[in-house]
Amino acid sequence: MRDSIFHRSTNLLLLLSATAFHHSPLAAATVPARAFFEQHCTDCHDAETKRGGLDLTALSFQPENAGNFASWVKVFDRVSAGEMPPKQKARPTAADLEKFLSTMQPVLLEAEQKRTAAQGRAKQRRLNGYEYENALRDLLSAPWLQVKGQFPDDGEASRFNKLGDALDVSHVHMARYISAADYAMREVLSVQWSQPPTSTKRYYARDQRTLTTKTLQTDLSKPPGDRSTFLVLGTKAQPPGAKLKSLTVGDADPVLREEEAVGWIASNYVTGFRYRWDGFRAPVAGRYRIRFSGSTVWVEPGKNSKTAEQKTDEKREPITVGRTQEPITVYTRNALMNRRVGGFDLTPEPAVHDLGETWLLANETLVPDPSRFFRSRPPGWKNPLMTPEGGPGVAFRWMEVEGPLYDQTTTAGYKLLFGDLPLTQVEGSAPGVLINLVDSKTSRPKGGEPAEPLSEVSVDVVSQDPGKDADRLMRTFLARAYRRPVAENDVQRFLQLVAQRRAAGLSFAESMFAGYTAVLASPGFIFLDEKPGKLDDPALATRLALFLWNSTPDKTLRTHAERGELHQPAVLRAETERLLADAKSHRFQEAFLDYWLDLRKMEASTPSTTLYNDYYLDDALAEAALAETQLYFHEMIQRDLPARCVVDSDFTFLNERLALHYGIPGVQGIAMRRVALPPDSPRGGLMTQASVLKVTANGTTTSPVLRGKWILERILGFEIPPPPPVAAVEPDIRGAVTIRQQLEKHRDNESCAACHRKMDPPGFALESFDVMGAWRDRYRGVADNKPAVKGIGKNGHAFEFHYGLPVDSAGELPDGRPFKDIRDFKRLVRADEVSLARNLARQLTVYATGAPVRFGDRAEIENILQRASVSHYGLRTLIHELIQSPLFLNK
Repeated sequence: MRDSIFHRSTNLLLLLSATAFHHSPLAAATVPARAFFEQHCTDCHDAETKRGGLDLTALSFQPENAGNFASWVKVFDRVSAGEMPPKQKARPTAADLEKFLSTMQPVLLEAEQKRTAAQGRAKQRRLNGYEYENALRDLLSAPWLQVKGQFPDDGEASRFNKLGDALDVSHVHMARYISAADYAMREVLSVQWSQPPTSTKRYYARDQRTLTTKTLQTDLSKPPGDRSTFLVLGTKAQPPGAKLKSLTVGDADPVLREEEAVGWIASNYVTGFRYRWDGFRAPVAGRYRIRFSGSTVWVEPGKNSKTAEQKTDEKREPITVGRTQEPITVYTRNALMNRRVGGFDLTPEPAVHDLGETWLLANETLVPDPSRFFRSRPPGWKNPLMTPEGGPGVAFRWMEVEGPLYDQTTTAGYKLLFGDLPLTQVEGSAPGVLINLVDSKTSRPKGGEPAEPLSEVSVDVVSQDPGKDADRLMRTFLARAYRRPVAENDVQRFLQLVAQRRAAGLSFAESMFAGYTAVLASPGFIFLDEKPGKLDDPALATRLALFLWNSTPDKTLRTHAERGELHQPAVLRAETERLLADAKSHRFQEAFLDYWLDLRKMEASTPSTTLYNDYYLDDALAEAALAETQLYFHEMIQRDLPARCVVDSDFTFLNERLALHYGIPGVQGIAMRRVALPPDSPRGGLMTQASVLKVTANGTTTSPVLRGKWILERILGFEIPPPPPVAAVEPDIRGAVTIRQQLEKHRDNESCAACHRKMDPPGFALESFDVMGAWRDRYRGVADNKPAVKGIGKNGHAFEFHYGLPVDSAGELPDGRPFKDIRDFKRLVRADEVSLARNLARQLTVYATGAPVRFGDRAEIENILQRASVSHYGLRTLIHELIQSPLFLNK
């Protein structure tokens, strides 16, 4: 097993600082291997010199103190890696070094075991927001529930939201648990109460107010390029001057009427959705099948869409058959949030496009968005896709909705809460539970805006024997909600609450809600029940489900735990395979990537409208970039691809928009698919994917320091300490001075140089990629004295920039090996597959166990790597070996 590219240990890059150490007046004689330090270290690290802020003569050995222990681990790592003493100093002999390591290591191991014996590796923690939402969804069989946004953001430790150190519980959390649980159960009652029959209905575009009355120009003497929407019969417009009411053929010709469509040439703002199917509102939360009918069209340029030299041919039909294939993204629209639910490619030939089944919230409507089109922002916008010959448009005939679709899961949530007891409406002042319903009889609100639920109904559950039913229902609910056998005193505590509510005059349903809400806000549901030492089967089942499903155990996993089978390696391996094969495993993949790679921050920065207007508002590009990384990681798991694929590969996942961004030909359509990369492509692996390159930039400039630090920590597994209090380096957006030139001066500062020697090289390797991950040979700038590159952005407004100095992506690794560009850098890094696998195993361990990888865990990490080496450290193998390891099986 060869050494790492940079060093053997993942902690070796930590620069010791004065604030990092616990100083004590205790005698240094208590320090193990004191003679070694006096001979090789105190020349630089004594009271007078204090190189790096460290005085070893004053640093006591107090490993029971976490900060002091961490300091000695850093000292151990730097000496064992050969970083200290520095190369220009006399080096210890191999025998001296071995004696030092053999003296210090067992002392540190013993000290850590004593410190963690009382509580185990992981501190007690609560479910984070992701997990709580998924737990409610699975418990109540309601995959459409949206509650995570109600909670404060989870804290982070060791970069994940899975550690007890960061997952505090405040009064705000408790209040939100109660409100989220109450909301979720009322939604379940709404589904039980309102079950409209499954039907298939078409909603014609001509009947949608946002497509007609709000934006349609009735004066068709204006060319389509000047109008927001236009009516089309087949693929041709009605004659100029026709009135709006005469644009439909009416019921007299039903065949021709089916060809009527509404067209438009602009895209939607995702937050507003000007063009939407406002005539449809999902009557109840559940599953629906969605189809759209439409085609692309070609429209003549209008006054806002053409330049002065572009002339209009008066004989040309204003609208003709489309010349392009246009990607359509379909979103939902409601009062809380908008979600992407699918996509398809609209073609010149009218066709029906089936999105398949998707779940909708009650009252949601749908929006088909031509994602390639611009988003006009008044005043004075121009269409960047318009040419002297015209430009593309889309025309939709209808949307068809089949649903709600029912199966045994539709009412499973209600059955868990109330079994077979009937639900009835209560009148007058009688107590009941208020639920919101979509009133299908109410006319569409003015302007076609999707409304809040329009009716409120008071309901109750009918019980002939409330005391007996409450006892039966509460026991069933607790057995499902709690992840281990339920104590009788817990049952009685919640039943007492139900009885108190009933005595106070609340209805049976409302009283049960009070008890259920208390369960869902109780420690037994919110907190993980793990005891120091070997996990029992229920705790192991919970840990496995939280790892691979980001949720709580299902019935099968619970059954294995109840039988005491889960610790059997074969059973545990089979359950791991089952969970990975289930669709719910996408929750693990997305949540893990959200924190390991910071993908949750994709929207944290906006491309500069000055330098990168060509990316501004391009949600299709950002969505494809995110999907590429998620699909790539999924492929690594499914095919057990080796750890080196984190850095490089000969494939990735693309659709047409992302392929265009990468300059890769031959990819058409909105669908993401596995694509073989051209020889010598700079793509492949995670480092050069647009999502990663976006979250490591700020939307205006790129920084080798930030990207280099990110690569070291996330991909290579090295920790970089916070920077010293010196002025930060800010890239020059004028393009007059490169960031490399600025950093060369910055590294003259001795306190900066040590870390920058390690951070800057991988950052320089990525300088060939701009803020959105496109390849560049030169920087962009804003100086006025150079020729400008001009264009029209997605907002319809002009922009310009100039090309500045050329990009230099060459560098040199700390061990002296040079690279000329990102391809060279990848080649050097991927060769050290063991280090890549070690970091991947460590990241998975933190996420899966809710604890950092400690000094005493390192040997077991190496054991995992040894067992996974037969698959070249395949990702699926690493997951299996981690789950079978003592790190996972013990608290």
